[in-house]
Amino acid sequence: MDSQDSSSGEAEGAKERGLVYVWKAGSCSVTPERLPGLCGKTVLQAALGIQHGLLLTEGGEVYSFGKLPWRSGPEESCAGSPVLENTLLGHRVITVAAGSFHNGAVTESGVVYMWGSNSAGQCAVADQPCVPEPQPISISDSETSPLLSVRILQLACGEEHTLALSLSREIWAWGSGCQLGLITTTFPVTKPQKVEHLAGRVVLQIACGAHHSLALVQCLPAQEMKPIPERCNHCSQLLITMTDKEDHVIISDSHCCPLGVALSDNPPESRGFCPSSDTPEDKSITGSQIEDCQKPLVEERTLVALESDRASVLSSNNGQEDGGISSPGNVLFPERKEVKEYFISLSDHSLDENLEKNICTEPEQPSQEEEFSACIPGPPGGGTSALNSLVASCASAVGVRVAATYEAGALSLKKVMNFYGTSSSEPASQSAGGSPGPEALKDSREEQVRLESMQGKKSSSLVDIREEESEGGSRRLSLPGLLSQVSPRLLRKVGRAKMRTIALTPTYSGEADALLPSLRTEVWSWGKGKEGQLGHGDVLPRLQPLCVKSLDGKEVIHLSAGGHHSLALTAKSQVYSWGSNSSGQLGHLNSPTTVPRLAKVCGDGVWSTAAGADYSLFLADEEDFQPGLYYSGQETARDNNLHENSCTKSPVLLLSCSKIGYISNVIAGGDNCLVLVDKNVMGYIASLHELASTERRFYFKLSEIKSQILRPLLGLDNLGNANTIQLLQEMASRFSKLCYLIGQHGASLSSFLHGVKEARSLAILKHSSLFLDSYSEYCTSVTNFLVMGGFTLLAKPAIDFLSKNQELLQKLSEKNEENLQLVEVLNALVFMPFGRLHNYARTLLKLATCFEVASPEYQKLQDSSSCYENLAVHLSRKRKEAEYTLGFWKTFPGKMTDSLRKPERRLICESSNRGLSLQHAGRFSVNWFILFNDALVHAQFSTHHIFPLSTLWVEALSEETGNVNGLKITTPEEQFVLVSSTPQEKTKWLRAISQAVDQALRGTADSILYGAGGNVPRQEPPISRSAKYTFYKDPRFKDAVYDGRWLSGKPHGRGTLKWADGRMYSGTFRTGLEDGYGEYRVPNKALNKDDHYVGYWKEGKMCGHGVYSYATGEVYEGCFQDNMRHGHGLLRSGKLTSSSPSMFIGQWTMDKKCGYGVFDDITRGEKYMGMWQDDLCQGNGVVVTQFGLYYEGAFSTNKMMGTGILLSEDDTVYEGEFSDNWTLSGKGTLTLPNGDYIEGLFSGEWGSGIKITGTYFKPSLYENEKDKPKALRKLGMLAVPPDEKWKAVFEECWSQLGCDSPGQGDRWKAWDNIAVALTTNRRQHRDSPELLSRSHTQTLESLEFIPQHIGAFTLEKYENIKKYLIKACDTPLHPLGKLLETLVAVYRMTYVGVGANRRLLQEAVREIKSYLKRIFQLVRFLFPDLPEEGSTIPFVAPETKGRRSFCSAKSDSRSESPEPGYVVTSFGLLLPVLLPRLYPPLFMLYALDNEREEDIYWECVLRLNKQTDLALLSFLGVQVKFWPGTVSVLGESRKVSSSTKDTCFASAVECLQQISTTFTPADKLKVIQQTFEEISQNVLETLQEDFLWSMDDLFPVFLYVVLRARIRNLGSEVHLIEDLMDPYLQHGEQGIMFTTLKACYYQIQHEKLT
Repeated sequence: MDSQDSSSGEAEGAKERGLVYVWKAGSCSVTPERLPGLCGKTVLQAALGIQHGLLLTEGGEVYSFGKLPWRSGPEESCAGSPVLENTLLGHRVITVAAGSFHNGAVTESGVVYMWGSNSAGQCAVADQPCVPEPQPISISDSETSPLLSVRILQLACGEEHTLALSLSREIWAWGSGCQLGLITTTFPVTKPQKVEHLAGRVVLQIACGAHHSLALVQCLPAQEMKPIPERCNHCSQLLITMTDKEDHVIISDSHCCPLGVALSDNPPESRGFCPSSDTPEDKSITGSQIEDCQKPLVEERTLVALESDRASVLSSNNGQEDGGISSPGNVLFPERKEVKEYFISLSDHSLDENLEKNICTEPEQPSQEEEFSACIPGPPGGGTSALNSLVASCASAVGVRVAATYEAGALSLKKVMNFYGTSSSEPASQSAGGSPGPEALKDSREEQVRLESMQGKKSSSLVDIREEESEGGSRRLSLPGLLSQVSPRLLRKVGRAKMRTIALTPTYSGEADALLPSLRTEVWSWGKGKEGQLGHGDVLPRLQPLCVKSLDGKEVIHLSAGGHHSLALTAKSQVYSWGSNSSGQLGHLNSPTTVPRLAKVCGDGVWSTAAGADYSLFLADEEDFQPGLYYSGQETARDNNLHENSCTKSPVLLLSCSKIGYISNVIAGGDNCLVLVDKNVMGYIASLHELASTERRFYFKLSEIKSQILRPLLGLDNLGNANTIQLLQEMASRFSKLCYLIGQHGASLSSFLHGVKEARSLAILKHSSLFLDSYSEYCTSVTNFLVMGGFTLLAKPAIDFLSKNQELLQKLSEKNEENLQLVEVLNALVFMPFGRLHNYARTLLKLATCFEVASPEYQKLQDSSSCYENLAVHLSRKRKEAEYTLGFWKTFPGKMTDSLRKPERRLICESSNRGLSLQHAGRFSVNWFILFNDALVHAQFSTHHIFPLSTLWVEALSEETGNVNGLKITTPEEQFVLVSSTPQEKTKWLRAISQAVDQALRGTADSILYGAGGNVPRQEPPISRSAKYTFYKDPRFKDAVYDGRWLSGKPHGRGTLKWADGRMYSGTFRTGLEDGYGEYRVPNKALNKDDHYVGYWKEGKMCGHGVYSYATGEVYEGCFQDNMRHGHGLLRSGKLTSSSPSMFIGQWTMDKKCGYGVFDDITRGEKYMGMWQDDLCQGNGVVVTQFGLYYEGAFSTNKMMGTGILLSEDDTVYEGEFSDNWTLSGKGTLTLPNGDYIEGLFSGEWGSGIKITGTYFKPSLYENEKDKPKALRKLGMLAVPPDEKWKAVFEECWSQLGCDSPGQGDRWKAWDNIAVALTTNRRQHRDSPELLSRSHTQTLESLEFIPQHIGAFTLEKYENIKKYLIKACDTPLHPLGKLLETLVAVYRMTYVGVGANRRLLQEAVREIKSYLKRIFQLVRFLFPDLPEEGSTIPFVAPETKGRRSFCSAKSDSRSESPEPGYVVTSFGLLLPVLLPRLYPPLFMLYALDNEREEDIYWECVLRLNKQTDLALLSFLGVQVKFWPGTVSVLGESRKVSSSTKDTCFASAVECLQQISTTFTPADKLKVIQQTFEEISQNVLETLQEDFLWSMDDLFPVFLYVVLRARIRNLGSEVHLIEDLMDPYLQHGEQGIMFTTLKACYYQIQHEKLT
């Protein structure tokens, strides 16, 4: 049979895995045999029914063997070799399950196939006794609106039912019987239904016995634990009862509701026992007992109820961890003797004799009932307070009556607490003395009671340090008289003292729970419970899942269900068994047990179980890591052909199974047992088993340390100061977390061994960071505890505890030397887990050697191995550092220790050997330098100074300076030189400090370079770095906190500085001072708001452009210098609604208004434009008011003082002396609108009566004509000359270009400055959120090319410059663009609002001309070959080769050929850029100025336009030959009739109307020229011959066009062109045409309609 094994040539040992061996159940001496006919296929999984089996191979194929009665045809008897299930081919099955006589399989896509016997609907097929071939069944969730099919992960089959576990972790059931857990009484159920009772919970695994079901469910997180109701919601009984007897009180919460259902096949006699007793109370109990079988039976005064509550009570305040400590439930003691034995077995404390006396005074009454002496679990606990108050009230109730029961102090409550809290460390076997056979009924019953009571103790579950701790505080005390001399107050106090240790962090990490199997599990069971297989402490059936309370917190990881018994495997490799024990299948000698008990398996630890019809198999670790198979069940001895049946007393090792190889899976069924075996090729399998086995043992050990050492330690009193306790708690909780992770890993390795065993899916490879982090975290907390002297502080309070448990300590720490100090043993225990890292590394290396060196697996295993090895080395180094530091603290002077000693601070080196001294120190001064991992401490006699390492720079001084062994230390506020005694010492310190600084900057996270070598040589720490620092003496920064970039001891780069008084600067620094762009806030305490500045800084002061928002509401936007407003700026005071809103824009000097500025006083409705000095109006200026008054003249100290001109709205003019605002005083002339004037002395305020002494003149009409304009002509004489205005704006532009004064400077430097401005601004904009638009970015890119000019200046170059200027002025990032933007802003500020006064028109025009002149100067500075104003560019014949243009990068030959010479003027070059931006305010002024003329003109236009075309043409005197005969309307030509209107010369009219849409005079002139061309065109079409216009012919036609064009503001257009057109155009063709238009305008005004 074995010959076919050895066929080689396959990849590494593939044939040697998953070999199937089968043997007959029912005996201990077995010979497993290979199952024939599999042709060397690897079997991954198998399942057995009563007489058949299923196999799943690696390719996802399913084979059946054994008796297959549902198959039609002869092969049903073919038991020998496996038969392939063809129906399932191609479906890739991932798991199979077998019931007693039916089968199931789940495919990769989550579909379930069922076949076999269907007598009870277990195949989910209706009305069909058996299903011969696998048939897919549909499972769909009716709750989802489109019926979604449910994907299944796992199946379990019983005798008459099937359960399926879905991907969303919910259970679906079908078949018959109460074991379905469905709320129904109609069977069979052939459509799969969801088990609603567990919906919403995470089910991890399901198992089916013949007639019962088990589910492994993840515990709810603590916050989901609902507060416990007072009454049961099914049967409305009180959940917590308190019975008051004569000498003791029983508080019980063990109510357990079985949903009150009796099934027909569960005869009632099993519940009908009553204890014999004569007392009336008991009769009543008995009466009610028939109905409520779940009430605890209390036998008065004989039975003492002891029970423990689930500790979730105390852990619920953690918010995360659900407590899960087991409870023995309600234990009823039938005899006095056993109570005493129970206590003795429970605790090492010697009990007082009195206890024995007082336990029981009644004669012995053996109980006749065995089912009820079992544990009855209680519901989860409510909350500590509820429980404590219960105990307290109970204490007060008892206190009065039983005060004398105890001698004073016989047993203090403390002790009671203690022996509840201490777990017994006796092994399970010792407490189980008693008669061997099931015959000795009475004895076995006693034993059973004792076992049940012990059971909660023995397991000493390790769920969480808090839990058992809390258990001590919360166990209900129901011993008679225990509470005798205890007042309720004391009781609460003791409860509180215990509570101190509860604040540990949760023991599991959410991350690990997601990646590895959870250990926080509950077991739920339902179905028939006749044999006790449900584990609820009774033999009742359950229709719905119910939690097996006694397994809470036992960390169950796998469930197996047999015919009538159940097994639960825990993470600590223990097995709990319950149910029928007819053949000894439970692995212990008790008759059937209704609550879980520990099975006694001899091996090192069970890691896999299987439950058959009436036997159990346990797979346990043996010494050599090869798993041993233990059998527990029927034992058939064949002597002389006499078949004697007996049972195994405890599980027996099947030796023959150890010889066949490494067993990975055991499967139990009815008649047969089956194992899957791997051969150990190249030691691969052995290494895996070794890893798993050692991990499980390691977990067991960690759990022991946790529950036996750490938890009691935390419970001790006076552990020292809060700090130490906190560190101890942190260490314990990290230990707990690590312990939990190891437990999870052990469980995951067990399931890994059941599977495919691919090295790459090992958890320590896949989730290595989980392990590395947990170990590192734990190491940190242990070393912190060590450094703070935690172990020495523990020595005193823990000495009793440690000396009592000396053996235990030595056993756990494996140290057996004599006279070892106990604290050292404790130390060794706490550091013990780190040794495990070496084991990981070694095992991973072993595994790696099983692969080819080139394979990815080898590489991965090798890398991980070195990771774990590195971590182990790193952590041992950490431990050494901690011990070195601890030694240092012991010698260091005490006062400084307290201030310097911190848990995470480690010593690196110190200068007590006089190796380092301070340069230039006094003779008698003591200087001691101590280098820690986070600071350099300079200690003197009584003081010390701490220099944080993150802001410390060290450099070796060069030898030339004379300091041979000097080290220069730089910190933000100090610099000193350390002199070392020898060069070696210098090198040592330099290296130590550099490394420490580097480490401090990297932070602890990167301290281990996983994968790389541990001792990577480090370069010097960076000179530039990010760090946080608090200044302590710098006068300006004292007590300020800086967080940002540093360079050699100075803030440099981006950072934030916060002062103690609330000031804050955030921005760039340079060499310790604010420099560059930054934001600054200064709190204003009085107004409770901040002053806020955003802008540029230089050397710690505001300098450059910025915006300062004052707390008062004022906002200044403009230039600063030395923290003062200096240069051009805009100040807004108040919002429009506030008391004195005003606006000033102009020049500032040293925080004061000085130079030219415009002040808009919004409340008074006045605007001042003029000179300032020291914040006052001083010099010439103009004031306009909203009422139309206009003043220009001299000002002095904010008042009109000196000579001036005042105009009112109606053209009354006063020229003369003023003494105050609007107050005339002195000589002057008053001219009235009609031309009359008065000369003389005037005094008084304008508008409120003026005294006049003078002469009145009435000039003749002729003089009047000449004189009247004269007064108005003088306007602007006394105003500020336009070139004096806005000087600061231009100066700023010049200085940006690098010139001190206009025109003085280096042109190339100017271009460099432009380039710098563009790139830095671009960089800043890139960081800012308001991103540049795409066109803006393109503009900036094109501006980076500088127009170059070589050779003669041509028109093309002129065009290039023009294009460049247009682009430059488009972006404010360019100095010219910035200048233009500012000019537009000031211009609008001046001439909008109150400034829109017609008298200001000439000022406004002059200002524009001045701008042009000054900008032209700038442009000529940048482009020196640009000819000066008014010179002409000669016309050059176009070259044959097209010249490349500088910006558009297109080759373009010359544009349309110009006149013989092109005149260069500032108008032509700059108006196109400037005027469109200034047009609205300027045109507004023109419109106001020409209002009267235009009204007359418009009236005339409207009148004349009422006429038809021909009438108007004849009226205007147009020669008939020019009249169009036909006109084209919408493309068709029509004859012009007498009624035609608005059609003649229509194209010319349209053309002229465009004059309003253009801005510059040049464009407007072009429109006029085009209009003339259109007229000529029209006339040519009519005349059909060439002709020349004479002015007489042309004028009437043009007049017609102007009238029909109906341009509203024609006068303004005309005056604008006149004022701003290029002077050289006046006499050209365009000039003549413009004159024609002007003539038309005047003609229309004076036109009289006859």
